[in-house]
Amino acid sequence: MLASKQNLNLEDIAQSCGIYDVQDINGVISKIDSLRIKYQPSDLINIFNYLLSKSQNPDVTMYLIRCCDEYRDSSSLPFLVDILLLDHADNESEDLKEKYTNVRIMSAKAIGNLKNTDAVTSLLYCLNNKNENYRVRLACADSLGHIGDKYAVAPLIELAKDENEKSVYLREGAVSALGVLGDLRAVDPLVSILETKQGIMSKFSFLKECVIEALNKMGIGKNDRVFRALKSSLLDESPQVRINAIEALMNGDYPQAYEIIKNVLENDSDKEVKKNALIALYNLSGRGILDEVIASDKYSDALKMSAVKILDEYENDSKEGEDND
Repeated sequence: MLASKQNLNLEDIAQSCGIYDVQDINGVISKIDSLRIKYQPSDLINIFNYLLSKSQNPDVTMYLIRCCDEYRDSSSLPFLVDILLLDHADNESEDLKEKYTNVRIMSAKAIGNLKNTDAVTSLLYCLNNKNENYRVRLACADSLGHIGDKYAVAPLIELAKDENEKSVYLREGAVSALGVLGDLRAVDPLVSILETKQGIMSKFSFLKECVIEALNKMGIGKNDRVFRALKSSLLDESPQVRINAIEALMNGDYPQAYEIIKNVLENDSDKEVKKNALIALYNLSGRGILDEVIASDKYSDALKMSAVKILDEYENDSKEGEDND
């Protein structure tokens, strides 16, 4: 019979699990895992929270964070925040510091999964600390996107725009979070990134990819400035930036999109870009463009093969859907 909540003595349970033993890690984790057999889920949440506050080993702490993340109960939030904000001693070994960094990243992710706005201030604190580990900051940016709080939008915009930020990966994380949040205040700042980074083939290509993906997710509809930026992105040196721009134009409310993407299909030098342009044109207008490519001498054999494959895949899927109906 499972133990009832009134019989819980959290410290006794901690002692029986050996939570203060920093040597026999596997043994401690095994004892914690065996608690699932004895206690009810509501009790396990309280136990895991308590053990989380007492754990003195990063491997055990990581396991406990995963346990808390299984239940995603709001009572775990203060314990997870304490771990996120924990500042470890400078005299620790590099291996131990790395482990605690991973623990804090896992904690930030678990916080995001709770979707509790009470965590926004702590996440922003870590995000805005330029002395903080960039991977921790990146996890906080991602969690802010999951939580979806409007107060995170302005700081994320500032981070996305910050050209002095040493980590472009962090700027990418902020941009992605803004895409998830979908707040229209981010549109102009995101477009500004596209406008100021045109023609740079480097690590900034990934930032531009993220910006276009974010704009696409936001579903902003007809916006002349966004349209101009996406059109210019079709000339970018990065094929993936061009592919992302094609998708965003396809999904936007732009009457000129078909002709612009058709021009990419006819003139771009990259076969994957051409293939994505063909798929976009098919989605915009139907199978006519596929028949045109297959029949015309001005398209390459590789593109014709892509058209045949698309025709087989999409048309067969449509037929199967009709048969199922």
